[in-house]
Amino acid sequence: MFTIILQLLGWLTFIVATVILGAWLRKNPSKTGAERTSWILHTLFWAGVAPPVGFGFFHPGLTHFDDILGLPPLPEDSILQLLGMTVLLIGAGFILASNIALWILGSGANAFLLTKRLVAGGIYQWTRNPMSLGFYMIAIGTGLMVGSTYLTAGALLLFIPAHVFYLKYFEEYELELRVGEAYLEYKQKVPFLIPGFNFQYKS
Repeated sequence: MFTIILQLLGWLTFIVATVILGAWLRKNPSKTGAERTSWILHTLFWAGVAPPVGFGFFHPGLTHFDDILGLPPLPEDSILQLLGMTVLLIGAGFILASNIALWILGSGANAFLLTKRLVAGGIYQWTRNPMSLGFYMIAIGTGLMVGSTYLTAGALLLFIPAHVFYLKYFEEYELELRVGEAYLEYKQKVPFLIPGFNFQYKS
């Protein structure tokens, strides 16, 4: 239960910080402010959200979350497990491809080493957020593979919605400030998350 509480607190802190820093950046728009607030949020994510998730692999263990909360596990089905493994591996491929593109095309990397230019090639010509999509797939795939209702539902109901909110409310605006018109043009051409599906909201 301690690990679950830490996970929830980590996500709550990250969401609140996203709202506060996103609002602050809109009142104080600048490239420097975008870089600094981005660094702060990445730090909160990797220091507050990622460790409790990683710790859960060992305590209580991926297959024990359901027992602690009294949740029925997913059906023991080899097809479901194979599906989970496939989704996980594809997600890992997205993450690898996105990191390679960031390094080669943007002279940057994940999280703290911000790219020096817009990356629109490689995997980024198909989706604006391939790394996030990869993490989402790994989270869902892990839950399906180990048959955990908690992990699967947590990915679908908390992790993915919270992180998508961060991307839409904070990161897209931060990129507009750092990259400028080039990102706005790229945003119109390339889907937000799912390749081939580019829904654009118009007020």
